[in-house]
Amino acid sequence: MAMRLKTHWFKPEQPRSAEQRASAIAFIVWRVARQMLDRMRKAGFDIDVGPPYFAFLREVLVFLIQCADRIAYARQAGDERAAFTTALVLRTADFLEENEGDLLGPVPPGTASYRERFIDLFNEVAPHYAEFGYGDDGPDFGFRRYLGSRIEPLLPPKDRPWVLDQVMDIEAPEAVALVERGMAGVYSTEKRARRASALGAD
Repeated sequence: MAMRLKTHWFKPEQPRSAEQRASAIAFIVWRVARQMLDRMRKAGFDIDVGPPYFAFLREVLVFLIQCADRIAYARQAGDERAAFTTALVLRTADFLEENEGDLLGPVPPGTASYRERFIDLFNEVAPHYAEFGYGDDGPDFGFRRYLGSRIEPLLPPKDRPWVLDQVMDIEAPEAVALVERGMAGVYSTEKRARRASALGAD
């Protein structure tokens, strides 16, 4: 089933801050990552609920934020882009903190929070993604393959021979298309056409 995303502002002509845009995209990125996980499980990949579930989500979220950052590069000045991406990482980390805490319980005393772990992962992996290209067709081969290589060791041995093809050729393009659509809507200043079903009849 196709995912329906709310990608337009109620009053799109009003100026939006980088933080407001980031908050909207964080929600979209979170939903898209969850859908990708569900699709992988339906395709037969064993991603158990618990730590493996969130390990998978973290990798996909970093990848999607990297994609959103590249899209923002074409739409914002350097300072605005940096503010957008920083706010996007922090807001996404909030989603993870809430969901991991609900499912896995609090972290042991003296250890990094779920939020901090995600931010650390992003800071660790971002320079690697920076080496790859992002063009009119989205992330290049290396960009998508790197995501697959990050996910591969998270899966059981029986699933590893198939994960690269699944991620690179099916899941990543579908997820990126949704993020691109969301970004286009969030940055749009055009009023959304009213649905025909919402128009009154005489």
